[in-house]
Amino acid sequence: MNKAEEKKIKKQIEKFQKSGNIQKAIEACKNALLQDSNNCDLHIKLGDLYMAWHLDIYQVQQYADEAITEYQLALETCMNSAEIYYKIGMAFYYKRELDKALNYLKLALEHNPKLAEAYFMMAEIYTRKGDYIEAIEEAQNAVKMSPFTSSRAYFLIYNLYVILKKENFIKCHLNLLKSFLTLPFDKYAQKEVITRLSYIKFLPVLVKTSFMVFFSGFNEKVLNIYRETIDKAPGFVELYINLGRVYYELKRYDDAICEYKMAIWLDSLNIRAYYYLCRVYEEIRDYDNAIEICKKLIELQPNVADFHCKIAQYFYLRSELQQTNEIQDAISHYQTAITLNPNPRWTSVVSQTLGFIFQEHIKDLDASVSSYQTAYILNPEDIDICLNLGNVFFEKGSYDNALTVYKKALENSPYNARLHCNLGYLYWGKGNLEEAIKEYEKAIKYDNTYDIAYNNLGVIYLDDLGRVKKAIELFESAIRSNPNYALANYNLARSVAITGNKIEAAKLYQTALDINSYTQEMDPAEIEDKIQDLFN
Repeated sequence: MNKAEEKKIKKQIEKFQKSGNIQKAIEACKNALLQDSNNCDLHIKLGDLYMAWHLDIYQVQQYADEAITEYQLALETCMNSAEIYYKIGMAFYYKRELDKALNYLKLALEHNPKLAEAYFMMAEIYTRKGDYIEAIEEAQNAVKMSPFTSSRAYFLIYNLYVILKKENFIKCHLNLLKSFLTLPFDKYAQKEVITRLSYIKFLPVLVKTSFMVFFSGFNEKVLNIYRETIDKAPGFVELYINLGRVYYELKRYDDAICEYKMAIWLDSLNIRAYYYLCRVYEEIRDYDNAIEICKKLIELQPNVADFHCKIAQYFYLRSELQQTNEIQDAISHYQTAITLNPNPRWTSVVSQTLGFIFQEHIKDLDASVSSYQTAYILNPEDIDICLNLGNVFFEKGSYDNALTVYKKALENSPYNARLHCNLGYLYWGKGNLEEAIKEYEKAIKYDNTYDIAYNNLGVIYLDDLGRVKKAIELFESAIRSNPNYALANYNLARSVAITGNKIEAAKLYQTALDINSYTQEMDPAEIEDKIQDLFN
């Protein structure tokens, strides 16, 4: 093929491309390559056309592999072309194979250390991977190589500074200003802006569906609108995510899963699609798949504390549901989450969760105390932390420490019934019945429906003071507050039995046994033995 023919064919290809007929342009390029199969420029052009088709939201097919093939064929005759290595790296990026993309971009920079576009693509990849510091460095390299045509790089630096809260307001927004000023000179940034502006045509659909949801909720009409819109733009990822949301709200979970998976197929780096898919699996208690999807989220953004918290929760729930030994996995991810998120209140909540796990599942009371103490230091006004910390001290037998914690909490919340109830239990355990009675009475005063306080105070009057009538009144109050309180029914039965009314006591024991069958408060054999003892 001579140069005149090649020029004519290229002009024809560009004409098809400008008219939006990429398929015709591809066919023309393929026909030209039949005549000159080693033409590097034509292979590059065909690769570019495949990438343009791959990124077209109005079709759903994927063409990144075809683009890579053409670029590699071009590379066979142009081994030292930094541009081709860059294009292969970019294609792997859009194919969502980030490590391969990085390798080719590094090769591009070996052949041309001043290729700003390659630095920017590496910054994008590091951003996807959650390595924001490395991303900033590469974006700054792009700016250094081409300060007047790096609108995208400036904008990325601005966004990363916002995420990391790394720089002051002026320096941060200076990059935003530079992004706007260099936009007219950055052809790649202009293409991105034009692409994003093209999404405006879907704005009426989004507004319409938002109003429909606001006034009448999620329904079949909203569903049909999204389906019809997707038929027109089958490559627009956001539509699949929105449709998945509608299915989720309608409790059509299998359909929601399909839509989110379709969004991921089109954009395997879409964080929102993975996150919402996790939410569906969590809703249907499919923790196996929830964990796998969450692992992908962590792979994409390893420094997001919320993702580690999520997967820790799934490990814990799967351990509870399937009786697997994954508590250590949960602990590990919770600890990673604490390391990544310095927010005191957020970290305090996670530390409480760890304290509970160490106490109830690992039976490591020292570790539990440490976790609750961390939570308390970060958020000393949270009464639940004080209650839990005091409970662990009590379980350890460190009564003085428990007493100190409860009293300190009372300074912030003097009318908290739970605190007074716990203090009552503590004094009772120490043998100080007078103080125990005072605290239980305060608990009842501040919450006259507090069933546990009524029951525990009743046990003191029954077993320690021998005041049966007063005990009966308290147990009856506990049952009025909570009719499904097996232990209160059991204790009332014991009191009635002492008065000699065996028939009524037997009825109460049976009630306690029936309730206990689903509350599992007591050993049922203990209740059955009491029933037998009544008539022996």
